[in-house]
Amino acid sequence: MILVLNFGAQYAHLIARRIRELGVYSEILPCDVSLKEIGKLKPDGIILSGGPASVYEHNSPSMDRKILDLGIPVLGICYGLQLIGKFVGGEVLAGKLKEFGKKELILKKTGKLLKGLSKKEQIWMSHGDLVTKLPGDFEILASTDSCPIAATENNPKKIYGIQFHAEVAHTPKGTQILENFVFGICRAKRDWHISSISKKLIKEMRKAVGKNSVIMGVSGGVDSAVAATLLHKSIGSRLYCVFVDHGLIRKNEAGEVINFFEKRLKFKHFYFVDASQAFLEKLSGVTDPEEKRKIIGHTFIEVFENKVLELEKKHRGIKFLGQGTIYPDRIESAQPNKYASKIKSHHNITLPEKMKLKVIEPLKEFYKDEVRKLGKELKIPDEILNRHPFPGPGLAIRILGEITEERLAILREADCIFIDELKKSGFYAKTWQAFAALFPVKSVGVMGDSRTYEYIISLRAVTSVDAMTADWARLPNELLEKISNRIINEVMGVNRVVYDISQKPPATIEYE
Repeated sequence: MILVLNFGAQYAHLIARRIRELGVYSEILPCDVSLKEIGKLKPDGIILSGGPASVYEHNSPSMDRKILDLGIPVLGICYGLQLIGKFVGGEVLAGKLKEFGKKELILKKTGKLLKGLSKKEQIWMSHGDLVTKLPGDFEILASTDSCPIAATENNPKKIYGIQFHAEVAHTPKGTQILENFVFGICRAKRDWHISSISKKLIKEMRKAVGKNSVIMGVSGGVDSAVAATLLHKSIGSRLYCVFVDHGLIRKNEAGEVINFFEKRLKFKHFYFVDASQAFLEKLSGVTDPEEKRKIIGHTFIEVFENKVLELEKKHRGIKFLGQGTIYPDRIESAQPNKYASKIKSHHNITLPEKMKLKVIEPLKEFYKDEVRKLGKELKIPDEILNRHPFPGPGLAIRILGEITEERLAILREADCIFIDELKKSGFYAKTWQAFAALFPVKSVGVMGDSRTYEYIISLRAVTSVDAMTADWARLPNELLEKISNRIINEVMGVNRVVYDISQKPPATIEYE
């Protein structure tokens, strides 16, 4: 495996995903991980991620200097290289020669790290500080017009570094560089394959649960569907699935979820709980996004807890809580990075201690694209696997401001039309996520001979690989026109439709 130490980089997950795409397992840990923990993992190599800080800042992220003396190959990327430079007695220039975006890399020699690259290559830079001098045992492999040490290696000490981001698509030969490090330098084995993992996971789940039973909250989304299927194949009828309708789901969604679990997967124990009134009453008058999330999270736990207690009376063997947590969720929740800022609260279920249930997470090591591949192995229908992500708080964070029955009804209809037209046109499969949102303001319009004062619907469609960054989808004007006309003509209470062309960053995909 290859270990990625996270120094607060937005691209840390991307590094790990690129390594896994090469067929090698990769895991992310905080940069201040102990030598003892690294020793337990026995990594073939260690990659130091980038980060937004300067190595000279007070309390800037750091690591144990002795990591460089373990004899394990180390690759520093951006901030990682600057930290290496600081540790080995080099010189790091702070904030004088900043580089952002596409640059040309000029090779002096390929060495082991840049093997297979041409004399000039396109790379992606994003840094304020840079290394200007290293000890004599470091070879300088490449530079740019303003960065004297863009790539370096010290083979005897197994230390390597690049000032640019090899993990992003804007560095076309980035994968080649990572391959050189992972296979040429670290000698890692290509043994991470989804096809061989489903059987292994089923055995592991069966062993972990033993003769006990598992209860799990499901939503019909990709993660919970795949996790539930894995558990079902492991323990069969000892899996109890609960779908809580919080009144914030999309049009026809409850029926689709029930049909999938009861008829398609033939789950013996599937329970539907309609708690929509309880949620809507507690959300009445609430406009703050974080407050909405907290209310929904706490109410969900309360409703789910009551159902668990009810089932426990009938089935004494329920000892585990199944969750569809995937790798990015786990890193953000269980191992928060003190150098990264909080964007929004996570909605994973955390039940009260008094319930004494052990958590079991079949997908905790996987990224979203890996979960979909796993789902294909398990023969889960494409209509489930290819569903766009849907947030735990549901439509509550797509209605800006207060949640009301009227606003929910309007948004459901508008969203349904949008998705319907995307599927008909073939653009649903070409976008990562698409949805309608309702603004809490009204605008003047004219319908027939009458003046109207109705809501504004915003359409959002983005392309992405993993939702860490996203671009707005270039939908054809004719399609947008058709969607807009349908929404305005068919949905009472709407007289204006707009299309969101914001990128992430600086915007997020969801509105709240």
